[in-house]
Amino acid sequence: MYKKLTALILLFGCLQTYTFASDIGNKINTKEYPDSNAVLPKEKDGNLVIQGSVEKNMELNLDRCLEIALGNNPQINAAFQDILASDARIKQVWSNYFPQLSWQTGYTRIRQLQLSDVFGRNLTFNYYVLGQVTLQQMLYDFGVTQNQATIRRLDYENYKQTLTSVINDVIFQTKDAYYNLLYAMENKRVAEDTVKKFEMFYEQAKAFYQIGMNPKVDVTIAQANLSNSKLQLIQADNAVNLAVARLNNVMGVPFIDKYNIQERLDYVPVNITLEESVDIARDARPELKQAELKVESAKQTLKLVKKSYFPTLSIEGQYQRGGKSWNSNYGYNIGGYLNFPTVNGMLIRNEIKEARYLYDKELANAANTQNAIYLEIQNAFLTLTEKKNQIPVALLQVKQAKENYELSYGRYRVGEASPTELKDAQILYQQAQLSYYNTLYQYNSAKASLEKAIGKNLVAEDAIDLKKAGDNDKEDNVNKS
Repeated sequence: MYKKLTALILLFGCLQTYTFASDIGNKINTKEYPDSNAVLPKEKDGNLVIQGSVEKNMELNLDRCLEIALGNNPQINAAFQDILASDARIKQVWSNYFPQLSWQTGYTRIRQLQLSDVFGRNLTFNYYVLGQVTLQQMLYDFGVTQNQATIRRLDYENYKQTLTSVINDVIFQTKDAYYNLLYAMENKRVAEDTVKKFEMFYEQAKAFYQIGMNPKVDVTIAQANLSNSKLQLIQADNAVNLAVARLNNVMGVPFIDKYNIQERLDYVPVNITLEESVDIARDARPELKQAELKVESAKQTLKLVKKSYFPTLSIEGQYQRGGKSWNSNYGYNIGGYLNFPTVNGMLIRNEIKEARYLYDKELANAANTQNAIYLEIQNAFLTLTEKKNQIPVALLQVKQAKENYELSYGRYRVGEASPTELKDAQILYQQAQLSYYNTLYQYNSAKASLEKAIGKNLVAEDAIDLKKAGDNDKEDNVNKS
């Protein structure tokens, strides 16, 4: 209670001392428009941080972490830029129907070779071009541009689905990293509680030795147990730091200032069947839509290759100014043209074969994608069901191990239990807690995996505190005896 009251007082003091700039608008706000050097990571207390990246000492929950990840993860930004680039490529294809204007000027000095044999002398003259303006307009290409634009539009839709897939993956990674952090924090709490219990064990053994009830070996055993528990606490603390680093990296803010996580691992049940999961995935999973788009794109490519024989209908107008001097004469021409491509029958025939084989390949890839997604949904659903069934058993183990420890500690205090018995009871209790929290983590991670597999977030029921009676913060009643 004292620690919580102290934390609230410190938090209230921080909020009271926080002030805002009063002259925004009168001068450049360096927080919104910082100097380039100001955004580089700086060393502070041995760590690299970006000042002003987020509010210091902020409290984060899962929703806030997802907001930060969606706004800062570079994978999402890269996928979004692909969409913009794809949209520009569509407009590039349609530019075939826009007129093409060119302008040319130049000077040419010509020395005739053939006429020199006729007249017995070489004819040399200058040719000036003050300006030659050419305007060309393609009227119709028998659907070639339309097919190209359709392929580009399908690519655009594919990139949109890629963005959705990236977002789903980032959400899953963020959730998994967040649950992993909560799991590491629970492990640290268990390690801290274990250190406290072995300290109490050591003090009890030392007191028994001083009054002559137990031999010195009991004190030595207690010291060894305490040292080992402190080593485990160091490892658990480092695991928390590694989990924080992983979460920060997924969110795209690796140099974020330290923050507080107030949530704890809990059990939030979801009711969904395997059939319902598959039905949702058919409409929401972006990879399925991407497979369909790739099949259609291959079909349009096959149509495009078959039009390699088709001509292009266009008109062209040209105006020239020049001659013997820069402005001595002028000329123009205008006409319509039906331009046939150079035909290589063998080449086009094999290009059509290649396009047909690639179309069949995309059909096979679409079926493989559907099978892989169905397997992914099955794995996630079965894992979720397994962990859901393991949670009550793991909780029962915690309660049984706790009761066994309390009985062993009570026996040890009255001199009826050996140090080995008490140590075994404490280790069993510690392992039961770690197993319980690991099951909770795997359940939440499996739920996030299932959400990624179906392409949508599951609507969860209210959280159930299964460990209310066996919470770490309330399990020291034995010390009051």
